[in-house]
Amino acid sequence: MQYRKLGNTGVDVSLIALGTMTWGEQNSEAEAHSQLDFALERGINLIDTAEMYPVPPRAETQGRTEAYIGTWLKARPGVRDRIILATKVAGPARQPERPSHLRGGNARHDRANIEAALHDSLERLQTDYIDLYQLHWPDRTTNYFGQLGYSHVEDEDTVPIRETLEVLGDLVESGKVRHIGLSNETPWGVHEFLRHAENAGLPRAASIQNPYNLLNRSFEVGLAEFAIREKLGLLAYSPLAFGVLTGKYLNGQQPPGARVTRWERFGRYKGEIAETATAAYVDIARRHGIRPAQLALAYVNRQPFLASNIVGATSLAQLEENIGSIDLRLEQAVLDEIEAVHTAHPNPCP
Repeated sequence: MQYRKLGNTGVDVSLIALGTMTWGEQNSEAEAHSQLDFALERGINLIDTAEMYPVPPRAETQGRTEAYIGTWLKARPGVRDRIILATKVAGPARQPERPSHLRGGNARHDRANIEAALHDSLERLQTDYIDLYQLHWPDRTTNYFGQLGYSHVEDEDTVPIRETLEVLGDLVESGKVRHIGLSNETPWGVHEFLRHAENAGLPRAASIQNPYNLLNRSFEVGLAEFAIREKLGLLAYSPLAFGVLTGKYLNGQQPPGARVTRWERFGRYKGEIAETATAAYVDIARRHGIRPAQLALAYVNRQPFLASNIVGATSLAQLEENIGSIDLRLEQAVLDEIEAVHTAHPNPCP
């Protein structure tokens, strides 16, 4: 395994992180524990989860993923000190697809909500502290989760960023949280979090968890420079674009049990242009004797703004293949072909 620094914290995180959002929906507790054991054996130390998981989010299953991690930790004394445990507090349900069952749909980034969310996460995870506590999405209306255009809402009732940081600062001071991170954030939001942290002596975000893959390289515009210059490492999620970049959905294929097959909400990486670009990337991989999934992951792994690449899997075979991407170095000829596809079909699924 390879390791990189988590922002400016001095903490080393594995280049590959273990994503968990299928646990409790597509994966059982026993399967979750097997994945955790497998990942730990192979040097993965960053485990990423969220109070909202599993997905699709439902009131009946909410928190189950964290609970599975908690039972794993309880059954393995001493393991807690070997992992970097990251979870997230949800934001308000301002978009139709956001869950409205969390705290009555009023999951704001204010003191009452953040403290309640952290308390519940700690109980489910059966731990006394969170290594990286992230804001899952902004408290304000802005363009995230695939929304392209920005529609400004004047005089919107939002929790001020400084107020949120003050709450997080108190949690860091208490020892319940070690470091904080952002997720699904925009360049303006990153700027504001960093500005208030510097001006008021509040905790500085160590990371930003946003989507990044061959079908969605929008992070490179605006946020990549922040990540490098401000040491705000990217925790890349959806590096395989919901599995689309493996090629398993090409030509109308609908693999039984796969997430895009089962749920319409996972249509972010569908569409004619996305299919055309995916077919081109898969063709590059196959012509060069590379597994398509490993090509996609290796491209993410090589980015200088990356802190860790979050991979999720529903089987140990998938997880093993994903972890194996760290050993793949893409030759310049392959990179040139990837750039040619990107130039022809830039960011078809932002």
